[in-house]
Amino acid sequence: MKKYNVTILLLFVLFLFFIVHAFAFSESGAPQKIVSLVPAVTEELFLLGVEDRVIGVTTYCQRPAEAQEKERVGTVVEINVEKILELSPDVVIASPLTDQRQLAKLMGLGIRVEVFEAVKDFRGLCERFLKISRIVGKEEKAMKIVSKAQRDLEDQQKAMERLPVPRVFVQIGANPLFTSGRDTIIDEMIKWAGGENVAYNAKGWSIYSREEVIKNNPDIILIVTMGTVRAKERETWLRYDVINAVKNKRIYVVDTYRVCSPTPISFVEMVKELVRYFYGE
Repeated sequence: MKKYNVTILLLFVLFLFFIVHAFAFSESGAPQKIVSLVPAVTEELFLLGVEDRVIGVTTYCQRPAEAQEKERVGTVVEINVEKILELSPDVVIASPLTDQRQLAKLMGLGIRVEVFEAVKDFRGLCERFLKISRIVGKEEKAMKIVSKAQRDLEDQQKAMERLPVPRVFVQIGANPLFTSGRDTIIDEMIKWAGGENVAYNAKGWSIYSREEVIKNNPDIILIVTMGTVRAKERETWLRYDVINAVKNKRIYVVDTYRVCSPTPISFVEMVKELVRYFYGE
């Protein structure tokens, strides 16, 4: 099983922290009115204890539950520029998925906009978290959270030494069937949990056929969908009893938000959950 060098990763994050700290905002000078257009960032702002500064979020910002009480300013892609202007934020945190013309309009009207790229691995996740902490003046708290996440992953890896490597297929959506290939946070989770992504040759988020799944014959199928689709998809897979995952009844439904929009904490929690699926309690 491929092992990650957690010590080197931790040293890298510590180095990054000191660089960040050298140029950090003081908390008193940090933005006091924040609009978050990224579900994971919204959850991270709550983790950092600045939920009182969050004045606007998207309809997709579901975690924690308290985030749902914040003013809704659109979706991850389409935002209500007028409503954001009414809120008069000190900063708007967005992703590349957000309509760039709308973001340009906000910037043209003097609103500070910070765009965060999608993360592909745990290191990138920690980097983003530390950058957010710098913006809001909570670097010390962020470093404690990152350090604990690193230690938890290291402990998890020690407990998994010399275990077999299950082959895993991840289903995202149903029509068409999508999966998570290499260079994605889900592929990273599978690796940390000791598994092998059968769709690794498919880069990024890719359309995948059931015929390809049959050919790759995964030991485990993970369904990452929402609502009633999840139960229907599980029933659909049961018809393909030539697949090991089906024969051995190893089809699992996993939480969409924790898998697709993790924080450093929920990333570790999700890895531990996958380990239970892969190897049992």
